[in-house]
Amino acid sequence: MAVKKRRITAEDLYRFETVSDPQISPDGRFIIFCVQRVDRKTEKKFTNLWLVSTRGGKPRQFTYGDQTDTHPRWSPDGKQIAFLSNRGDESQMQIYLIPIDGGEARPLTNMQGSFGSFEWSPDGRQLVCAFRKKDKEQLEREADERKKKLGVVARHITSLDYKFDGVGYLPKEKWHIWTINARTGKAHQLTEGDKYSETSPRWSPDGKQILFFSNRSERPDIDVHLDDIFVMPAEGGTFRKVETPPGPKYMGSFSPDGKWIAYLGREGKGDWWKNTRLWVVPVDGSAPARDLTGQYDVDVSSGTLTDTGDRPTLPPVWLLDGGRLYFHVTHHGETRLCSVAADGSDLQTVIDGGVVGGYSLDSKQVRLAYWFGDMMNPGQVWVRLMENGRSRQLTRFNTWLNRVDLGQIEEVWFKGPDNNDLQGWILNPPDFDPTKKYPSILEIHGGPWLQYGKAFMHEFFFLAAQDYVVYFTNPRGGQGYGEAHSRAIHRNWGRADYADVMAWADLVSQKPYIDTNRMGVTGGSYGGFMTTWIIGHTDRFKAAVAQRVVSNAISFWGSSDVGFLFEDPWSGKPPWEDLEKYWDQSPMKYIGNARTPTLVIHSEKDYRCAQEQGEQVYIALTKLGVDTELVLFPDSSHGLSRAGRTDRRIARLNHILRWFDKYLK
Repeated sequence: MAVKKRRITAEDLYRFETVSDPQISPDGRFIIFCVQRVDRKTEKKFTNLWLVSTRGGKPRQFTYGDQTDTHPRWSPDGKQIAFLSNRGDESQMQIYLIPIDGGEARPLTNMQGSFGSFEWSPDGRQLVCAFRKKDKEQLEREADERKKKLGVVARHITSLDYKFDGVGYLPKEKWHIWTINARTGKAHQLTEGDKYSETSPRWSPDGKQILFFSNRSERPDIDVHLDDIFVMPAEGGTFRKVETPPGPKYMGSFSPDGKWIAYLGREGKGDWWKNTRLWVVPVDGSAPARDLTGQYDVDVSSGTLTDTGDRPTLPPVWLLDGGRLYFHVTHHGETRLCSVAADGSDLQTVIDGGVVGGYSLDSKQVRLAYWFGDMMNPGQVWVRLMENGRSRQLTRFNTWLNRVDLGQIEEVWFKGPDNNDLQGWILNPPDFDPTKKYPSILEIHGGPWLQYGKAFMHEFFFLAAQDYVVYFTNPRGGQGYGEAHSRAIHRNWGRADYADVMAWADLVSQKPYIDTNRMGVTGGSYGGFMTTWIIGHTDRFKAAVAQRVVSNAISFWGSSDVGFLFEDPWSGKPPWEDLEKYWDQSPMKYIGNARTPTLVIHSEKDYRCAQEQGEQVYIALTKLGVDTELVLFPDSSHGLSRAGRTDRRIARLNHILRWFDKYLK
């Protein structure tokens, strides 16, 4: 007799082992990857390195201890692995080296600050990295117990680039390029200065040059989209700009012959609705940059949302003959691995059906290691034989999910209010009975330049486990469905997107198993904007939970870490030049119409959507006599629901459930 499966719980968040960053050895025999776990007693998250053979077999833990080991990278000869770890000091990452055939990890660096990406030189003698030193004042404070106890006396801010969500207040020091001797650990700073940052360094195939990205405009903190590519000698010295069209750009890689650079970016300042595209440009500047993917109307990104998995943005990868490139594409609810010819022809899908995360190729490009997850699996390590395209799953973490009934998901394509094609999903609860009437919850994604799709969402399964039908869609404004879809809300938030969401609610409400008197709505960030917009425009929902909201475009402009950048998607002008345009797109303008009982959830260290955005909604609803409560999470950032402290994530889910149960059950 089959054993009846249980339903998922909020506390199951403690049980997830989160897999990420698979890196295949140069000889293609092994894959090193990261596994994160949660310690329930301390609420800390620890990450260790694991190793698995590409031939299969049981993965084995490679590093041990209650620390964070991340970003493993094989040396070119495959004999050792460089990785970041805080095992020597909980508050300071260093680069460590560990031999693959056994032995202890040893610290390579002793630097005070933050490491960005790093990469081995082709000959294995050096590493190049982006590094940002700690400010002098912070070092002095850490060295003096009295000053450390007293803390920061004052913050003297002279740049708009002074805070960032999930990080806090930023150092005055900028990111610069360093090389590190792989034997001695001696570090050599190649770029310097207190105005410009340099990031994402990559070696040329012959090891003689290093490319990096930098915004060298007069005010890089204001003109944030004017990034450029630079190339300099590997030993440092004078660098030169590689001419490319103006616009944001990042994630570069040299072609195998060293003559071309591939990179990701958009053309033009602003225009956030545009797809990120794949470009190539000759290193010597002999020809203009070429857009390889614009003709296909696809977004070169990894923009599918999940609350349990791996969603990195990676540089494009060249095949050895220089004839094709590999890259991510966000498309129709999936993050696919795609390839295109170096002349822009013949776009192909390599891996689809879910979400492809981190990936890497061995030195001969015989095998491809990659992370893959879907709606029912939070993600595993796979290997693919390039010759025949056969893939094999190598890890099976989170097998406890095999004993959990997650419910059933139905994919739906439907016509929107302007005869536009829309994609959505309906998650029915475990033990679903189509003859019964169920309460339902509409989930709305953030961004808006992101998408829901074929990725594992613990939150959705948790709500479905409480006998709610959970449904979600990708309204206009997000990526993954072409530029026209994304551009539809440009400088006009709350119109086409609202119409799409309401059309989706109409369609689902017609299902015979939906109780139209017990429909709820929730969302965070842009989804919080839309939830607050909805309660000001309709009372069809009996309860709402507005999370980390954008409620007032005018005050958001000056309180968010990136608020002033929203001039482009909202108006093209600052608020004092177009106040009515900002106010017209603010849910607070319409809050006086609200009658829906609404729970407001916000994080106290949310620098993306400041706490005052949620407080405005809570205070207004209270004054209006609408049933409302405010739940604040201390020491938590905008990303609480995905990466916050686990006990707070659980408390958040239970508050959401409590509120919906109160009004929908």
